[in-house]
Amino acid sequence: MGETRFLTNREIYEQTVLKLVPSAKKRLWIATADIKDMYVEKPGLSKQMVPFLQILAELLQRGVAIRLIHAKEPGPAFRQDFDRFPGLWTGIERVLCPRVHFKCIIADGKRAYFGSANLTGAGMGAKGDTRRNFENGILTDDPAFVEPLSEQFDSVWRGEHCRKCGRRDYCTDCPLQ
Repeated sequence: MGETRFLTNREIYEQTVLKLVPSAKKRLWIATADIKDMYVEKPGLSKQMVPFLQILAELLQRGVAIRLIHAKEPGPAFRQDFDRFPGLWTGIERVLCPRVHFKCIIADGKRAYFGSANLTGAGMGAKGDTRRNFENGILTDDPAFVEPLSEQFDSVWRGEHCRKCGRRDYCTDCPLQ
């Protein structure tokens, strides 16, 4: 049995964005219902704020494979940041699934966060005390949690639920289209 920790608010940011995400060596899987531009402290350079997308671009440069599942298209500020890092267009594998509401980050299939926080500054706890959401979640390396979480992510990624999905008309990434 591995380590499992309950996280709230700012802890989610500190443990996932600043530690879990940059620790990925081979693959990083992220699922979120909502995704917005988010600025974070660059790991190793305290107080230097950079777009979270820059952290992802640097992971891609290190050879980390990144998959992102999200439920709706991000807003213009996110797209503007996205365009600043051209490697993201070809590097991140992305699926838009309007039924996804689960939130998780899985690093190398060994460590994972899952909980209520969307991939936004307010959700992940990256904003100040008066601007962040009240969120909670679990950080774990226990295979009893990581394996079924990875399977849930992968089943959506493969389109396993698409045949019975009542939202196919709204899903441009459905593999059955």
